[in-house]
Amino acid sequence: MTNEKAVAEKLLQVGAVKLRPEEPFTWASGWKSPIYCDNRKVLSFPYTRDFIKSEMCNVIFEGFPEAQLLAGVATAGIPWGAMASDQLKMPYIYVRPKPKEHGLGNQIEGSFEPGQKVLVIEDLISTGKSSLDVVKVLRDSGLEVIGMVSIFTYGFKQATQAFELASVPYKSLTNYSTLISMAVEKGTVSAETEALLLEWREDPANWKGI
Repeated sequence: MTNEKAVAEKLLQVGAVKLRPEEPFTWASGWKSPIYCDNRKVLSFPYTRDFIKSEMCNVIFEGFPEAQLLAGVATAGIPWGAMASDQLKMPYIYVRPKPKEHGLGNQIEGSFEPGQKVLVIEDLISTGKSSLDVVKVLRDSGLEVIGMVSIFTYGFKQATQAFELASVPYKSLTNYSTLISMAVEKGTVSAETEALLLEWREDPANWKGI
């Protein structure tokens, strides 16, 4: 079993990912979606949490050995960045969605030096917009963003294009196609439903469901 498949299986096991093509979820964007991914649920399962953390550390160590600093994305990326930085014994910061409205007014919390090579830790990549907003905040603060690691990505074409345009390499522990394949393998999704689920990923904005 590949690591991508193992991570997908773990997410399905703990209910972090729910597949509901017959009764689609509605995203904040208004898109109808047959899938809902909430990796925060993994935090409640110690052994699964430890597995995901170890997989993330492997990707960081092997894929971004030049990283000097990890940056978690608020809020869901914060615990994963903290756990990974602890295991790898690396400095850690996190980025708020907007500057704090009192005190020092920080948007980046933690200690860093301009010019440091930072790797962003995210839990989920959909269109990539919010993730790349964080990249801009870090770059505007003088940090060199060398890439991003997430637990899960939907693999939307627009996200791939956006990351390429921003010159941000990214790696994800698992992805939508692998997860759907695993769900079929486990018998929770039929071959007919698989085609429908894969169709959604190609044009999510116009997908209407079953």
